[in-house]
Amino acid sequence: MNTENRVLACVDQSKFAEYVTDYGAWAARQLNVALELLHVIDRHPEFSASDDHSGAIGVNAQEKLLNQLSDEDQIRTKAAREQGRLFLNELRQRALAVGAPEVDVRQRHGELEETLVEQQANVRLFILGRRGKSAETSHRDLGRNLERVVRALHRPILAVNYPFKPIQRVMVAFDGGITTRKGIEKIATTPLLQGLPIHILMSGKKNSDASKQLEWAINRLQSTGFETTSALVPGDAETVIGTAILEQKIDLLVMGAYNHSPLRSALFGSKTSDVLRSSQVPTLLLR
Repeated sequence: MNTENRVLACVDQSKFAEYVTDYGAWAARQLNVALELLHVIDRHPEFSASDDHSGAIGVNAQEKLLNQLSDEDQIRTKAAREQGRLFLNELRQRALAVGAPEVDVRQRHGELEETLVEQQANVRLFILGRRGKSAETSHRDLGRNLERVVRALHRPILAVNYPFKPIQRVMVAFDGGITTRKGIEKIATTPLLQGLPIHILMSGKKNSDASKQLEWAINRLQSTGFETTSALVPGDAETVIGTAILEQKIDLLVMGAYNHSPLRSALFGSKTSDVLRSSQVPTLLLR
């Protein structure tokens, strides 16, 4: 078993952690690699639990306050570490029970984006929740970290938001660009989706270039044994993809992600985020 090119599943203490774990176990089993469950504990600003809010400064008050803050921080850190250890062990047992070949657990203090960037050299696939603990409590449709983290990474990322459902049909949102052409190559040469029927969807205007690009994608996948269907459907990508997912009974969507700059996305919106908000199936994001 390859233990270096592992599947890394990012979990926090929300209900989405179980979904991430189950999809991580599935991916690790398909790829025959180890699964690592990573819990990143954010460092929060220190605060004092003192009841004295008068603002008075007494003798040696500053040193006393610093010592108090240090003690409180150590207590919070120790409690968070122990809670995270128990939480990760439960998820590890869950992953092993559903067939993950090998499961490691780790927790780190730090910032999520920075931590994942440091790890990606030895990661074959990341698994992230589209939402996390903060989005769960605020009812946001996408977690605040998702776009930023996806943009920072250069590995495929499987984004999930619902309980695990066996993958039986896959759809590739193909636009003929470099990213999705590389995605077709990855599908053709890795075992993650081997044996699954692939529906290749293009949206937009029908023209000779689009037909040739679609034909290339079909031939590339069929050359490695994939059963494929395809469609070139005019219209807005979000609408076309959403309709096809329902009509084709798709269980997994593959698409390019955040190919435009953050500034352009801020000004004009992001198609990637729009599709993630509307889709109810896990999405394999390609960078």
